[in-house]
Amino acid sequence: MSLVVDTLRISTVTDELGDFEVGIVAGMFDVKNYKSGEIIVKPGDERPDNLYILAHGGIDVKIESGEGDFSIHVLKPGDLAGMITFVGGAAEQISATLYAVGDTRVLCMEREKFESLINSHPKLVYRVMRGLARSMHGIVRRGNSQSAALSNYIYNVNGRY
Repeated sequence: MSLVVDTLRISTVTDELGDFEVGIVAGMFDVKNYKSGEIIVKPGDERPDNLYILAHGGIDVKIESGEGDFSIHVLKPGDLAGMITFVGGAAEQISATLYAVGDTRVLCMEREKFESLINSHPKLVYRVMRGLARSMHGIVRRGNSQSAALSNYIYNVNGRY
């Protein structure tokens, strides 16, 4: 199999797709290569409505703070980035900069390309969007769990001392 198809198979966006449908979606992606430390996407980029799926390497997600950049998560192969702007969020909602960790390969799909499937393959589009929603839900759940753990630690609740 190709890098694109292999990566899509480990990503939530294709959980509900068959081989034929994965092949259609695979044709929508470009593969981009990045060196360690190179910026993949940052606030203010011209094309903020792309969906990114990590194929190889890592992506360090950093946000600015008063003391410099702060790493909030490191993505692993199959993980998604750019979901909010891809589904229609405004470019000013981009708050994180994505940095390559090691030699990194990323699948990149423009929203316009994906939207071209709406009339010809509406169920495929629906299923991919469900996969995006599942991925976003996982991020929210992880954040909620981390927030609860931090609160438990700070306030010594739920048996933690």
